[in-house]
Amino acid sequence: MREYDKFYFGGQWASATSVERIEVVNPATEAVIGTVPAGDRGDVESAVAAAKKALPGWSATSQQERAVYLRRLHEKLTEKVPEIGALITAELGMPIKLSQRIQVGLPVAVLDSYIKLLKEYPFTEQIGNSKIVKEPVGVVAAITPWNYPLHQLMIKVAAALAAGCTLVAKPSELTPLNAFVLAELVDACNFPPGVFNLISGYGPVAGEALAAHLDVDMVSFTGSTRAGRRVSALAAETVKRVALELGGKSAALILDDADLEAAVKASITSCMLNSGQTCSAQTRMLVPEALYQRAVELAVKAAKSFLPGDSRDMQTKLGPLVSAAQRERVVGYIRRGIKEGAELLCGGEERPEGLLIGYYVQPTLFGKVTPEMTIAQEEIFGPVLCIMSYRDEEDAIRIANATDYGLAGGVWSADVKRAERVARRLRTGQVDINGGRFNLLAPFGGYKQSGNGRELGRYGLEEFLEIKSLQF
Repeated sequence: MREYDKFYFGGQWASATSVERIEVVNPATEAVIGTVPAGDRGDVESAVAAAKKALPGWSATSQQERAVYLRRLHEKLTEKVPEIGALITAELGMPIKLSQRIQVGLPVAVLDSYIKLLKEYPFTEQIGNSKIVKEPVGVVAAITPWNYPLHQLMIKVAAALAAGCTLVAKPSELTPLNAFVLAELVDACNFPPGVFNLISGYGPVAGEALAAHLDVDMVSFTGSTRAGRRVSALAAETVKRVALELGGKSAALILDDADLEAAVKASITSCMLNSGQTCSAQTRMLVPEALYQRAVELAVKAAKSFLPGDSRDMQTKLGPLVSAAQRERVVGYIRRGIKEGAELLCGGEERPEGLLIGYYVQPTLFGKVTPEMTIAQEEIFGPVLCIMSYRDEEDAIRIANATDYGLAGGVWSADVKRAERVARRLRTGQVDINGGRFNLLAPFGGYKQSGNGRELGRYGLEEFLEIKSLQF
C-alpha cells in the first residue's frame, strides 16, 4: 500500500490544497493498492509557478550540465527497475516479465538516448549571414496516459529537460504511483528546484487547468483522440504549442508473397501486447482472399497461446485490462462486432475460465470483418483483432487507409522493395516492414486523428525547441 498526500513542487513535497483522494486499484485483484491527491486549480497554480520560476536558470544551463543531471537520474532509475516494474504490474496489470523489460526498460533506454543526444545535438547553426539558435519553448505540461505510464512520461521528461524546458507532469489517475516514485528519484538527484514538478488528478480538473494555463508554453499530451481534441481547444485560447499522440487503428498488411506464418504470429503478438492496450497495436490483419482461411487457422492457434493469468507469474503473457470501465468498453465492442455480423473465431465476452476476479478479457478474434463495421473503424484498446480480406494490392492499401487514424502499421512481403513501396502509400506515422524492430531514435507519431508532432530521438527533442534567427 502506497499512500501519497503531497505533490512535488519547486524541489519539495507540498501539501495538496484539495482534500480529495484518488484510489489506485490493482486490476488483477480489484484491491486498492495506493492513494494519491486529486489536484485542483490551486495545485496547478503552484506547480506552474514553480516551473516558471525555475525556467530562466535551467534554460541557461549548458548541454553538458543538463546531461550530468539526467545521468544521475538514469543511474537512480536503473537501480529501481525491479521495484518499479513490480509496481507498474500492480497498477496496470501487465505481466511482470514484460513490465520489467518494457514498462521500465524502455524509460531507462529513452533517458540514456537523450543523454547521448545532448553531447552532439547542434543548438546553433550558421545559414548564410544568419545564426540559427534553438531555444527551449518554456514551461511544458506533460499529460500522460495509463497504458505505458512511466515510458510515456519519460519520453516527455527526458526530451523537455534536455531541451532546457521546465516541466509539470500530470500522470493518469489510473496509474499514478510510478510517477511519484520518479519524483522521489528526481528529488534525490538534487535537480534545481522547480525544473520537474508533479501533480496528480483528474483530466477535467487538473488536466484542463494545465492545458488552459496562461504560463504554460506547451502541452505535450498522450491519450485518446477525444481528450486530445479537448486539450487542443483549451490550448488554442492562449495559442500555445500542442503535441498530441493519440489513438490508432493500425493495419498489418500481409501481401500474397509473405511468410504467412511469421506474419500472422507477429501480428497477433502486436495486437495482444499489454492486453491490447497499446495505441500502435496492429489490430486489423489484412490478408489476400486466397490466403484468408489459412490465415484464420494460424491466427486462432497463435491467439490461444495468450492465456490470461496472474500478472505476477513470469510465464503469463496476457494480464487484465486496467479497470472495470475499460473491461466493459472492450466487451461492448465485442458485442457490437457480433451484432454487426462479424464472425467470432475465438474468445468472446465471457470471462476467461477460472478468473472470476480481475478485469480480464479473453483474446478475441473476429473474421469476415468489413471496413464499415464499428470494430474495424474505432479503437477498441483491448485484446481484439479484426481479420479482413482484400482482392489485390490496391484494395489492401485502400482498406488500410480507410480509418480516421494513422499512427502505425506493418507490411509483410518476400520482396522488401515491394513492401517499402506499399508502406510509402500508407497514411501513417510508422510502418514496420517484415516485423522491423522498434527504434528509440526514430520519430514516433501519427497522421490524421492520431495526432501531430513527433516523439523520441532528435525529432522528439525538437518538439520542445523554439527557433530564432540572428542576422549579421
